[in-house]
Amino acid sequence: MTIYFDNSATTPVDPRVTERMVPWFTENFGNPSSLHALGRQAREAVEHARGQIATLLGARPREILFTASGSEANNLALLGTIAAGGPGPHHLVTDAIEHPAILETVHALEKQGVEVTILPVDRVGRVAPEDVAQSLRPHTRLVSIMAANNVIGTVQPIAEIARIVHAAGVRFHTDAVQAVGKLPIDLAAEPIDLLSLSAHKLHGPKGVGALYVREGVALAPIIHGGGQERGLRSATENVAGIIGFGLAAELADREMAEDNARLVGLRDHMIAGITAMCPSAYLIGDPLRRLPGHVCLGFAGIEGEAIRLLLALDEAGIAASAGSACSASHGAEPSYILRALGFDPFRARGALRLTLGRFNTAGEVEHVLEVLPKLVVGLRRIATPRP
Repeated sequence: MTIYFDNSATTPVDPRVTERMVPWFTENFGNPSSLHALGRQAREAVEHARGQIATLLGARPREILFTASGSEANNLALLGTIAAGGPGPHHLVTDAIEHPAILETVHALEKQGVEVTILPVDRVGRVAPEDVAQSLRPHTRLVSIMAANNVIGTVQPIAEIARIVHAAGVRFHTDAVQAVGKLPIDLAAEPIDLLSLSAHKLHGPKGVGALYVREGVALAPIIHGGGQERGLRSATENVAGIIGFGLAAELADREMAEDNARLVGLRDHMIAGITAMCPSAYLIGDPLRRLPGHVCLGFAGIEGEAIRLLLALDEAGIAASAGSACSASHGAEPSYILRALGFDPFRARGALRLTLGRFNTAGEVEHVLEVLPKLVVGLRRIATPRP
C-alpha cells in the first residue's frame, strides 16, 4: 500500500464527496440548460454548489464562474482581462515563480504585443510588495501574483499586494489553487478582483475549477458557444464535478481550522526529524509563511540524485515529488522556481516535495522518518560528483 505525500499535485477525493457525486452520474443526469424537471434539478444543484464555494471565499454566488480546471481559470483571468481592455498599450505584471498556467499565458500575451514585467523573488520565494508598487505604469492592466507556491510552499503577502495594486487603479488576480481550502480567504475584505481555484486540490474531483470575478470587473470570454456561465465560459456544465466541488468547499470551510492545526504539527515534526537525522538536509521556501502541510527539502551534495531518491521512495511505498506535477516530464532539469530563488543549476535539480493532506497520519510521518534518512545515506555513496 502506498503512503501518499503528494497532495500538492492532487488530493484524494473525500469519500463524502464521492458519495454526493454518484447520483449525478446515474439517475440525475439532466443538462442544467434544459427546461424539463431533470434539467431544473441539475440547475438547482449547480447553483447550490456555486453558493457553497462563494461561502468558502467570502464572495457572492454570482461572482463564481465554473471552469474545467485551475489552468483554464488562470487563462480566462489573464486573456479575458487584456481582451476586455480594448486596444493597447497593455502592461501585465507577474513574478518568476508562478505556475506554468500563468507564465505560459503571459508569454503568449507578450507575443501578441503585451508589455510584461516579471518580478524577482527573494531567497525564500517571497515577492516584495514594494517591487510590485515600483513595477506599476499608467498602462498596467493587471497584476497576477499567486497566493501560495505549489513547489516550495511559500505564502505570498497577497492582501498587502492587492491593496497596493488597487490604490493604483489596477486589477489584481491571484492563482489561489494551492491556497483555497488551506488558508482562510475573505474576498469581502480583500481587494482581489480575480481568483482561480481548483476542486482537486481540496479533496474534490479532477476536471472542475472556478474563477472568482468581482462584480463590475470586465472580462472577455475565451471559449465561445452556448453562453453558459453568464456568457463567460460556454460549455455544458460538469454537473457531478461541480456538485463534488461544492461539497469539498463546504467541508474545507467547516474543517479547515482543525485540519490545519493537525497538518502544521505533522509538517513541523517531519521537517525537524529529517533535518536532525540528515545533517545535509535544508528547508526550501519560507520557514514560517508556508502552506500547512507543505515540506520542500534539499540534500546538500546529492541534489543531482533527486530522481533516484524519488524512485527509491516509490519503491519503498512512499509517493512524493520533485516539484510540480505539471513539470514532471522535465524532472532531470533545473527547476525554474529554485533558479529564481538563487540556486545554481546543480542545486536547482534537487528538491524533494512531501505534501500532506487531510488523510495523512502521524504513523505515516514516522514511517517517512524511518525510511528517508537511510535512502539519503545510500545515495551519498553513489552520488554523481558535482560538476
